[in-house]
Amino acid sequence: MQKKRLILALLAGVAMSGAAQAALHDRGSGLIYDDVLNLTWLADANYAKTSGYDADGLMTWANAVTWADNLVYHDSVRNVDYSDWRLPTVSPINGTAFNYNYSASGTTDYGYNVSAPGTAYAGGKGSEMAHLFFNDLGNKAYYNASGTPQSGYGVTNAGPFQNLQSYVYWSGTEYAPSSGSAWYFYTSQGVQNYDGKGYNYYAWAVRPGDVAAAPVPEAESYALLALGMGLTGWLARRRG
Repeated sequence: MQKKRLILALLAGVAMSGAAQAALHDRGSGLIYDDVLNLTWLADANYAKTSGYDADGLMTWANAVTWADNLVYHDSVRNVDYSDWRLPTVSPINGTAFNYNYSASGTTDYGYNVSAPGTAYAGGKGSEMAHLFFNDLGNKAYYNASGTPQSGYGVTNAGPFQNLQSYVYWSGTEYAPSSGSAWYFYTSQGVQNYDGKGYNYYAWAVRPGDVAAAPVPEAESYALLALGMGLTGWLARRRG
C-alpha cells in the first residue's frame, strides 16, 4: 500500500510539473514561445509601429497580411533571420465547422469566451488570439459565460508582451460568408468577431514552432569544430 501511494504521488508530481511547464517561454531577442499552440509570438504586440513600418500600427486587413508575410526579423540570440511570419489564424472552435451565431458562452466562433476556461471548448486552439488572451494570459471577457457583465475584463495581464493594445487585432483568416470581411479579436472586450477588411486595426506577427528547437552551439563547440577541421586538413596534407 505504501509503495502504491508513493507511485501515485510521483505520478501526481509529474503531472503537476507538466502542467506548470505548459506556458509561454521567453526565448530572448523579443521572441515568446507558446508550447501549447507551438507558435512563436513577437514580444512586441505592436512591432509594426515600433519597427518604423507604420506610423501607429493600425492597418487594413490586406496591409496587415502583407506586413506579416514580408516581415524579416533578426534573432540576435541565435543570429538567425526569420521570414516565415503570419497573422494569427481562426479555425472552428468545435474542430469541425464554423458556427457563425453569436454567443457569450464560447460555444460559437462569433462572441465572447472563445476557448476560455469553464466553457465547452476550454483551451481550444481554434482561435490563436483567443487562446492566448484567455488561457495563456488569464484575461477575462466583458461578459462571463452566462452572459452577465463581469468586472476585471480586458487586458489586465499582458504577460511577457509589450505594447499589447486594448483594441482590435486582425487575424489572418477571412470570414467565409463574406469575402470582404475577416475575423478579428477585440482585446478590450475579449470577443471574437469579423469586420470589413478596409478598417484599420492592429496586427501581431507569429511564426510556427520554437526558435529554441535547434540550439545554437556554444563558443566551445565552435572552437572544437574549428580545431577538428584544422586537424583533418593537416592530416590530409601529411598524407599528400
